[in-house]
Formats: sequence, C-alpha cells, structure tokens
Amino acid sequence: MSRGEVLGRPDGLPDWFDPLLTRVAECRSEDFTMLRRPVGAGGRSSAVLVLIGEDEDRPGQPDLLILQRAATMRNHAGQPAFPGGATDPEDADAPATALREANEEVGLDPASAEVLALLPDLWIPVSGFVVSPVLAWWRKPHPVHPLQPAEVAHVDRLPISELADPANRIRVRHPSGWIGPAFQIRGLLVWGFTAGVIAALLDMAGWALPWEPGRIVELPDATAPVPAARGGAPDEVVP
Repeated sequence: MSRGEVLGRPDGLPDWFDPLLTRVAECRSEDFTMLRRPVGAGGRSSAVLVLIGEDEDRPGQPDLLILQRAATMRNHAGQPAFPGGATDPEDADAPATALREANEEVGLDPASAEVLALLPDLWIPVSGFVVSPVLAWWRKPHPVHPLQPAEVAHVDRLPISELADPANRIRVRHPSGWIGPAFQIRGLLVWGFTAGVIAALLDMAGWALPWEPGRIVELPDATAPVPAARGGAPDEVVP
C-alpha cells in the first residue's frame, strides 16, 4: 500500500466520506508540513490511526477518535493525540502498527475498522520519528476506554461539526514563539501534530468553516516540545 493510495470505496461507506477520499488520493506531505526529511536522515518508523466513524445516535454526523495522554507521563503529559506509536518488528506495515497501538491503548477491535488510505509520511525532527497517519473508517463502532492508565487518561469521539465550529478553533503560542492551529473542545486543548493533521483533513473534506485565526492562547505547559512544522509537529509519538 503506497502513500496516498485509496483502497477503493468499501460497501456501506457513508457518502460524507467521498470528498475526503477524493482529496486524499492527491494529497502530498506539503499539505501537512513544509518540512522535508533530509537525504540520509533516516528516522524511526511510527504510525497513528486517524479513525473516523459515525455515532448511531447521530446519523450523517462523522466523528474522530482521540485519546488524552495521562498527566503523569514524562512526555506529552495530558496532551490529546491520535492512537499510535512506534513500529514494532512484527508489524507488517503502518496500518498494522496503528491498529495494534489502538487495540493496546483503548481496546479498539481491529476488525471494526477498515483502512482506507495512508497519508504521506511526516517527519518530526525533534524526535527523529517518521509518522505514517493511517486513515480508517470505523465501520462498527463499539465502546472504547483507556487500557493503559499510566499512558492514557481519557478517550473521546469528537464530532467533526464541533471541530469545524469556528468557536472551537484557536491558535496556540509555544514559549519558543511558535504559533500553530489548535482546537478547544470538550475540555481538551488539541494542538501540535494532531491539530495540524485535523485542520488539513477538515480543509480537504470540505468540512472546514470560515473562522478568524486572530485568537491566540498561550500554551500552559512551558516544557512542551517545540513544534517544528507549519501545521504543528511536536514529538507526539511515544517511543
């Protein structure tokens, strides 16, 4: 499976997914970040699961699975993120990594999700990770919850309508001076790599609404890793 490749349109896929799949087939890493991995730089492989589903109580209203890292973690304490992590030797590919991590972190049944496409690899120079975002459809949603309390504090399904709501979109300023996109939603401050990917996907799918990017919120954690990409790319993947 190559980057940006869409694995056809599976039976039962909601119509609201079509614009995103069409755009994903043409997307490039530049749609997410201006950073390019230097020739010979290497990088440790990792993957995150961008899992979009539809709540049975909200037909036609897509949502996105997000977890919140535990406040006691040494890195990324309390930070919202996609499920994911570093590639294990036994992982066959990026989807295998993303689905395994989601299973270990929140109890996701891999059979309930259908991988649709691999987004372009994104290089994170702060950590040397090369992250493969895996776009998937949650065909059969089921209850999920933190399985590793030392790493995951909370799991939520964030409605796309709330992420796109201009009232929930802000920018954050890192102590380094870096400013990037973010979302304030359901008590969570989503920023950095995760917010950058979400913002790009909202635009690609045609879900984004006009908003005024004038409001800037100072990041409360002065020890947060320095983001290093246009859309936000701190070292968010836990080794």
